[in-house]
This record gives sequence, structure tokens and C-alpha cells, in this order.
Amino acid sequence: MKDGTKNQAVGNRFVGHVKILIGFVGLFWFLEIIDTFFLNQTLNHYGIQPRTFIGLRGILISPFLHGGLAHLAANTLPFLVLGWLVMLRKTSDFFAVTLITMIVSGLGVWSIGGSNTIHIGASGLVFGYLGFLLMRGFFERSFQAIVIAVTVGVLYGGLIWGILPSRLGISWQSHLFGFIGGTIAARILTRR
Repeated sequence: MKDGTKNQAVGNRFVGHVKILIGFVGLFWFLEIIDTFFLNQTLNHYGIQPRTFIGLRGILISPFLHGGLAHLAANTLPFLVLGWLVMLRKTSDFFAVTLITMIVSGLGVWSIGGSNTIHIGASGLVFGYLGFLLMRGFFERSFQAIVIAVTVGVLYGGLIWGILPSRLGISWQSHLFGFIGGTIAARILTRR
């Protein structure tokens, strides 16, 4: 009976994780489908516009907007995988890391992003989750955190190059400050 109750709790927790992640990704896709097929990408103007007062609104909005279906598709799988690994220990970690990353990434992009540009996409969150998972292993030094950090490093370590300027139209600033936001979240949330 005890094992059955424990298995049910684990199953319920997993279902909760799936609902949260599907809720986020569903919102991403809903907004992008509406924006692409009905609004001619006009929602993208709500992204981060560096060093403009109105551009500040994009700090909390931009992760939900994308530059097309291909852009969103590229962010979806890493968001799901890394997001789930963030919430694996505690579901509340996902929300804390998401909020910290959105603020740090958004303010960083707003501060140093190119003039007359608009920054959108969930890749800042993806890099925030990556930074959190890698750095939690460093700060916490528990077996579980280190195993997750090594696994994430093997699977997604190549993403780290995205924090460097590489291609025109790719917000490396969002990637860099997302990673920094995830690192800050790891430092704040780490259990000693």
C-alpha cells in the first residue's frame, strides 16, 4: 500500500509537470499561430526594444513571442527538456528560475541590445535553464545535481556557443543574459 501511494504521488507530480510545460508551450504556439496567420507578425513589436521606455514591457512579454514557426519549433524541445529537468526536484524551482531569468535576460538585452532592434523568443529562458542546471551542480555539489549537470552538459553543452555573437538576427544578448540569470537563480536556490 505504501509503495502504491508513493507511485501515485510520483505519477501525480509528473502529470503536474507535464501540464505546466504544455501550458507554457501551448501558449507559445497559440500566440505564434495567431501572430503568423492573422496578425502578420505584429505581436513581435511587444518584444524588448533596447533603451526605450516602451521596450521595457518586452521583458516579461518577449519570451512568449517568436519570429515565426521555425523559430518557435527550434525553442520548443529544449524548453520542454530543460524546463522539466529544472522542475524535477521542486516544481517551484521552475517558476523561480523562469522569473529570475526573464528579468535578468530582459534587462541585459534592454541595456546592451542593438539600437532599433526588437528581441523576442524563449531562447533566453532555454539558456537560463541551461545555466541553472549546470551551475546548480557546481554550487550544490550533491550527487544528484552533478549527475544532472553532466547529463545536461553532454546533451546541450554545445548551446553554450550561442552566448557569443555569431549570426545577424540571433539575440546572443538574450542567450548570454539568460545564462547569467540561470546562474543567479542557481546561486539563490541552491541547497547546501
